[in-house]
Amino acid sequence: MTASRSSRASSSRRHRPGTTSAPRSSSSFATWDDAISYLFGLAASRDGEGPLLVVIDEFPYLAKTAPELPSLIQREIDRFQVEESRMRLLLCGSAMSVMGGLLASTAPLRGRAQLELVVRPFGYRSAADFWGVADSPALAARLHAVVGGTPAYRRQFLADDVPGSLEEFDDWLCRTVLSPFSPLFREARYLLAEEADIRDTALYHSVLAAVAQGNTTRGGIAGYIGRKSVDISHPLNVLEDSHLLAREADVFRAGKSQYRVTEPLINFYEAVMRPSWDRLEAGQASDVWAQSAERFAAQVAGPHFEAMCREYVLGPGRTLLSSAVGQVGGGVVTDQAARRQIQIDVAAVEPGSGGTKPAVHLLGEVKWGTVMGMRHLERLTRARELLAGRAMNTTRCALACFSAAGFSDALRTEAARGGDRVLLIGLDELYGGTVTASRR
Repeated sequence: MTASRSSRASSSRRHRPGTTSAPRSSSSFATWDDAISYLFGLAASRDGEGPLLVVIDEFPYLAKTAPELPSLIQREIDRFQVEESRMRLLLCGSAMSVMGGLLASTAPLRGRAQLELVVRPFGYRSAADFWGVADSPALAARLHAVVGGTPAYRRQFLADDVPGSLEEFDDWLCRTVLSPFSPLFREARYLLAEEADIRDTALYHSVLAAVAQGNTTRGGIAGYIGRKSVDISHPLNVLEDSHLLAREADVFRAGKSQYRVTEPLINFYEAVMRPSWDRLEAGQASDVWAQSAERFAAQVAGPHFEAMCREYVLGPGRTLLSSAVGQVGGGVVTDQAARRQIQIDVAAVEPGSGGTKPAVHLLGEVKWGTVMGMRHLERLTRARELLAGRAMNTTRCALACFSAAGFSDALRTEAARGGDRVLLIGLDELYGGTVTASRR
C-alpha cells in the first residue's frame, strides 16, 4: 500500500469521486466491504501475472463518506500479507491533514505503507523555467510571490496566459488573479475549503490573515483575531498539518518561533484580495491593485523574498559557505547594550556537539524594496560580534546582504576590496548569476 499526499503542485481543481476506476464484477457492489474484498481477491488470483495496480484518487473524500474504508483496507492487507500480495494500492489525496493522518498514531493503516510521497510545488527557480520567465528575475520573483510553484495554475487554470515582461505584470494580474471571471480568483478559498479537517473556515481565514498581515507569533495571531492563545492551538495545528502554515523556529532563541503562510496564493489573497473583496467582485481590479503597492511589498513580496533567500542558501547558495550548511532559518539577536534587537532574516547555524561550540556560518539581511548600504552591513557585523560573545564560533561567518532593489556604491566597494567576508546577492544571483563576495 502506498500513501501519496498530493499537494497543490500537480493537479487542477479536484474532482470529488464517487467510485474508483478499479476492475469490478459485472454487478454493482452492495458495500465498500464487498468492493475492497473483491479487489484484493482479484490481485491474489493473478498467478504468473504481474501486480494489480489500483489507484484511488481523492481518498479523503471517500473516507469522509465511508469512514470504514481504512479499516477494510487494513484487514485485507493483513489477510494477504504485504510481502506476498500482488496488490499495488495507491491512495492519493489533496487534503494534506487527512492523508498524513492515515499513517499516524493509532490509525488503521499505520505501519502498512511501503511509500509515503508528498508531491511538492516547484521551487522558485524551477517555477521560473516552467512559466518561461527565467530570463527576467524581477518578473519571476513577483510571479512566484503570487502563484507560487503550482504547475496547474499556468496550464489548466490560465490556459498558458503568461506575462511577457515585467511591464505586462500589472495588466496580467488584473485580468487573471484579480478578475472575478478567472478560475484563480476564488482558488485561495477553495484550497482552504478542501481540507476535510477545516470546518469553521472564517476562523481559519482569520488566522491566515493575521499571519499575512505581519502577526507571526502565537500571541500576535491571538490578539489580531481577538482570541486567547490557547483557543487558537487547534486551528494552528490543523493549518500546519495541511501544509498551509509553517512554524519556523528562531535559530538563536530556544522556544521562540514564528509562523509563515506557505501557499503564496493564499498569502496574496489574505493580504491584498480579501480586504477589497467587494470591490474586486465589482470589477475594480485595476484600482484595487494600484492602491495595493505598499501592502504587496510589505506583506507579500517582502516575506516571500525572505523565504526565497533561505531556499537559495539551502540549495545553490550552499557552495558559498565555508563548511556544512547546518540549520537555515531566521532569528533575533538581542543587543542589550544598545537596548535593541537585530533581526536576522537568513542564518546558517551548525549545532555544537560534545565539546564543539555551535558555529554560525552565515548571517543575512533581506530587503525587497530597499537599496542596501553600509548600515545594513554594520548591523550584521554587530550581530556577529554579539554571537561571538555568547560562545558561538563565528570565525568563518559570512555576512550576506540580499536585496531585490540593489546595493549602494559604498557597499559594493566594501565587498570588492576585501576585509570581512561579504556577500551581495540580488535577484540575478538568486536566479543563477555569480555572487559578489570578498574573503579575508
